[in-house]
Amino acid sequence: MQIRAFLSLSTILFLTILASATFASDKIPLRAQDRVEIENLMWEYIQALDAHDAEAFIAKFTPDGRFSSNAAEAKGHKALKKMVGDAWEKMDAAPKGDEKKSHMYHIVTNPHIVFLDKDHALYHAYWMGVYETGKILSAGREVNELVRVDGRWLISFRDVDPDD
Repeated sequence: MQIRAFLSLSTILFLTILASATFASDKIPLRAQDRVEIENLMWEYIQALDAHDAEAFIAKFTPDGRFSSNAAEAKGHKALKKMVGDAWEKMDAAPKGDEKKSHMYHIVTNPHIVFLDKDHALYHAYWMGVYETGKILSAGREVNELVRVDGRWLISFRDVDPDD
Protein backbone atom coordinates (compact mmCIF):
# COMPACT_ATOMS: atom_id res chain seq x y z
CA MET A 1 0.00 0.00 0.00
CA GLN A 2 2.86 2.37 0.80
CA ILE A 3 4.42 1.69 -2.61
CA ARG A 4 1.13 2.49 -4.36
CA ALA A 5 0.79 5.76 -2.38
CA PHE A 6 4.41 6.64 -3.14
CA LEU A 7 3.91 5.96 -6.87
CA SER A 8 0.69 7.97 -6.93
CA LEU A 9 2.31 10.90 -5.17
CA SER A 10 5.38 10.68 -7.44
CA THR A 11 3.15 10.63 -10.54
CA ILE A 12 1.19 13.67 -9.36
CA LEU A 13 4.43 15.55 -8.57
CA PHE A 14 5.92 14.63 -11.97
CA LEU A 15 2.78 15.76 -13.84
CA THR A 16 2.71 19.03 -11.87
CA ILE A 17 6.34 19.77 -12.74
CA LEU A 18 5.75 18.82 -16.38
CA ALA A 19 2.68 21.06 -16.60
CA SER A 20 4.58 23.98 -15.00
CA ALA A 21 7.45 23.58 -17.44
CA THR A 22 5.05 23.40 -20.37
CA PHE A 23 3.20 26.57 -19.35
CA ALA A 24 6.48 28.38 -18.67
CA SER A 25 7.88 27.42 -22.08
CA ASP A 26 4.70 28.72 -23.72
CA LYS A 27 5.53 32.19 -22.33
CA ILE A 28 9.07 32.26 -23.75
CA PRO A 29 8.04 33.06 -27.36
CA LEU A 30 5.62 35.72 -26.09
CA ARG A 31 8.32 37.38 -23.98
CA ALA A 32 10.74 37.21 -26.91
CA GLN A 33 8.15 38.93 -29.13
CA ASP A 34 7.51 41.55 -26.43
CA ARG A 35 11.26 42.21 -26.19
CA VAL A 36 11.49 42.72 -29.96
CA GLU A 37 8.50 45.08 -29.89
CA ILE A 38 9.98 47.07 -26.99
CA GLU A 39 13.39 47.28 -28.67
CA ASN A 40 11.66 48.54 -31.84
CA LEU A 41 9.67 51.11 -29.84
CA MET A 42 12.82 52.51 -28.24
CA TRP A 43 14.70 52.47 -31.58
CA GLU A 44 11.86 54.35 -33.27
CA TYR A 45 11.74 56.80 -30.35
CA ILE A 46 15.44 57.66 -30.78
CA GLN A 47 15.05 57.90 -34.55
CA ALA A 48 12.15 60.35 -34.15
CA LEU A 49 14.13 62.37 -31.61
CA ASP A 50 17.23 62.62 -33.80
CA ALA A 51 15.19 63.33 -36.96
CA HIS A 52 13.32 66.14 -35.16
CA ASP A 53 10.01 64.47 -36.02
CA ALA A 54 7.62 65.68 -33.34
CA GLU A 55 4.63 63.62 -34.53
CA ALA A 56 6.62 60.38 -34.54
CA PHE A 57 8.14 61.34 -31.17
CA ILE A 58 4.82 61.85 -29.38
CA ALA A 59 3.34 58.73 -31.04
CA LYS A 60 5.70 56.64 -28.89
CA PHE A 61 3.99 57.88 -25.70
CA THR A 62 0.61 57.10 -24.20
CA PRO A 63 -1.78 60.08 -24.45
CA ASP A 64 -0.96 60.97 -20.83
CA GLY A 65 2.70 59.99 -21.18
CA ARG A 66 5.29 61.83 -19.12
CA PHE A 67 8.91 62.84 -19.66
CA SER A 68 11.24 63.87 -16.85
CA SER A 69 14.81 65.17 -16.80
CA ASN A 70 16.77 67.58 -14.68
CA ALA A 71 15.96 70.28 -17.28
CA ALA A 72 12.37 69.53 -18.34
CA GLU A 73 9.08 67.98 -17.31
CA ALA A 74 6.15 67.32 -19.63
CA LYS A 75 2.91 65.36 -19.47
CA GLY A 76 0.59 64.60 -22.37
CA HIS A 77 1.12 64.79 -26.12
CA LYS A 78 0.69 68.58 -26.37
CA ALA A 79 3.24 69.30 -23.62
CA LEU A 80 5.65 66.66 -24.95
CA LYS A 81 5.50 68.17 -28.43
CA LYS A 82 6.19 71.66 -27.06
CA MET A 83 9.04 70.41 -24.86
CA VAL A 84 10.83 68.63 -27.68
CA GLY A 85 10.15 71.46 -30.16
CA ASP A 86 11.63 74.01 -27.75
CA ALA A 87 14.69 71.79 -27.22
CA TRP A 88 15.24 71.38 -30.97
CA GLU A 89 14.84 75.11 -31.55
CA LYS A 90 17.48 75.82 -28.90
CA MET A 91 19.84 73.19 -30.34
CA ASP A 92 19.36 74.44 -33.89
CA ALA A 93 19.85 78.11 -33.00
CA ALA A 94 22.38 79.90 -35.16
CA PRO A 95 25.90 79.00 -34.07
CA LYS A 96 28.23 81.69 -32.84
CA GLY A 97 30.94 82.77 -35.22
CA ASP A 98 31.51 80.84 -38.41
CA GLU A 99 31.11 77.40 -36.83
CA LYS A 100 28.85 75.01 -38.69
CA LYS A 101 26.18 73.59 -36.40
CA SER A 102 26.79 69.88 -35.90
CA HIS A 103 23.89 67.39 -35.72
CA MET A 104 23.40 65.59 -32.40
CA TYR A 105 22.66 61.89 -32.12
CA HIS A 106 21.44 59.91 -29.13
CA ILE A 107 23.29 56.71 -28.35
CA VAL A 108 21.67 54.14 -26.07
CA THR A 109 23.65 51.32 -24.48
CA ASN A 110 23.18 48.41 -22.08
CA PRO A 111 19.39 48.14 -22.42
CA HIS A 112 17.69 45.91 -19.87
CA ILE A 113 13.99 45.01 -19.92
CA VAL A 114 12.10 43.89 -16.82
CA PHE A 115 8.55 42.60 -17.25
CA LEU A 116 6.27 43.56 -14.37
CA ASP A 117 3.30 41.68 -15.83
CA LYS A 118 2.01 40.89 -19.32
CA ASP A 119 1.21 44.54 -20.10
CA HIS A 120 3.80 46.49 -18.09
CA ALA A 121 7.58 46.62 -18.33
CA LEU A 122 10.57 48.72 -17.34
CA TYR A 123 13.29 49.60 -19.85
CA HIS A 124 16.61 50.61 -18.27
CA ALA A 125 19.57 51.91 -20.29
CA TYR A 126 22.47 54.36 -20.41
CA TRP A 127 22.44 57.18 -22.98
CA MET A 128 24.65 59.85 -24.50
CA GLY A 129 23.98 62.89 -26.64
CA VAL A 130 26.86 63.05 -29.12
CA TYR A 131 27.56 65.57 -31.86
CA GLU A 132 28.63 64.15 -35.21
CA THR A 133 32.02 65.73 -34.50
CA GLY A 134 32.40 63.27 -31.62
CA LYS A 135 31.89 65.80 -28.84
CA ILE A 136 29.74 64.37 -26.04
CA LEU A 137 27.11 66.89 -25.00
CA SER A 138 25.46 64.87 -22.25
CA ALA A 139 25.24 61.41 -20.76
CA GLY A 140 23.13 59.63 -18.20
CA ARG A 141 20.88 56.77 -17.27
CA GLU A 142 17.22 56.24 -18.05
CA VAL A 143 14.29 54.31 -16.69
CA ASN A 144 11.19 54.00 -18.86
CA GLU A 145 7.83 52.68 -17.73
CA LEU A 146 6.17 50.94 -20.67
CA VAL A 147 2.61 49.79 -21.08
CA ARG A 148 0.84 47.76 -23.73
CA VAL A 149 -2.14 49.69 -25.10
CA ASP A 150 -4.39 48.01 -27.67
CA GLY A 151 -1.68 45.43 -28.33
CA ARG A 152 1.09 48.04 -28.82
CA TRP A 153 3.90 48.93 -26.40
CA LEU A 154 4.13 52.65 -25.54
CA ILE A 155 6.07 54.82 -23.11
CA SER A 156 3.98 55.92 -20.13
CA PHE A 157 6.86 57.55 -18.23
CA ARG A 158 10.38 58.33 -19.41
CA ASP A 159 12.88 59.46 -16.77
CA VAL A 160 16.31 60.34 -18.13
CA ASP A 161 17.60 61.51 -14.76
CA PRO A 162 16.27 59.01 -12.17
CA ASP A 163 17.06 59.51 -8.49
CA ASP A 164 17.81 55.85 -7.77
